[in-house]
Amino acid sequence: MRPTIRRAVIPAAGLGSRLLPLTKAIPKEMLPVGDKPVIEHTVRELIASGITDITIVVSGGKSLIQDHFRPNPALVQQLRADGKGAYADAVEEVAELSRQGHITYLDQHGPYGNGTPVLNAAHGIGDEPMLVLWPDDVFVAEVPRAQQLIRAYEATRCPVLALMPIDRQDSARYGVPVVQENLERGLLRITGLVEKPKPADAPSAYAAIGGYIITPAIIDELREQTKRWYEHRTGEVYLADAINAYARNHVVYGQVISGRWYDTGNPADYLTAQFASALAHPEYGPLLRRLTRDLSGNHRPDTGT
Repeated sequence: MRPTIRRAVIPAAGLGSRLLPLTKAIPKEMLPVGDKPVIEHTVRELIASGITDITIVVSGGKSLIQDHFRPNPALVQQLRADGKGAYADAVEEVAELSRQGHITYLDQHGPYGNGTPVLNAAHGIGDEPMLVLWPDDVFVAEVPRAQQLIRAYEATRCPVLALMPIDRQDSARYGVPVVQENLERGLLRITGLVEKPKPADAPSAYAAIGGYIITPAIIDELREQTKRWYEHRTGEVYLADAINAYARNHVVYGQVISGRWYDTGNPADYLTAQFASALAHPEYGPLLRRLTRDLSGNHRPDTGT
């Protein structure tokens, strides 16, 4: 049976300006969370959810992403010759992700805005729906976020946005959905998004958190936005604007995601993701807990000297 969603796009052309100077030479997508760069977490999530065609949209200076997923037989051979079989296996396993996900790369072309890489990747997909995941996000969940979105799409056959509950005081950081109807199992019918509203103006206590299943009609809205941009050369092309335009006359859903979400796009949240990943590690977690206790108690950690 043919899967309902086969394709996904990861927009990875951003500058990572909120993490400068760390991202001056290293793409933000290649910063580590645990023992993997953040974009690898996204790729693994997609493959675990049955996605077989992944397009990563890049810009200049992002060659490290390709290098990471590219096979390196010479390195593997050297590691095996040195008796480092476990490291060789790990290098081969990362390269295998490229084959499993049939990863291809596109250079971003067009106006500024996060809608442009989505439109770049949409050429040639015909009438298929498509997943969009940002590479800034790491989800820890029993059921991958992408799979939760696919299930919601299979139940509705409509565009679906990933949502998480938030404190209304944090609404100015997010796109907040206008909820029309609360259905079962975290499925919400929504009529649009309000970008970064003040807490008093927030239409709900949810945030859109960077996961979408979009349909060809939303791609058509992006094309219209892009056409208007070339006519007037003002503003940017945003996926949220295309979704809002579509939602005026069509049904859109939000799926509240079950799991923990870590945004790595700014320093504080990146450090939180790093720390949470390390705490969950069977070897490093106990070490960090001891260090935290020592520091909070104003004791110097035992160095063994």
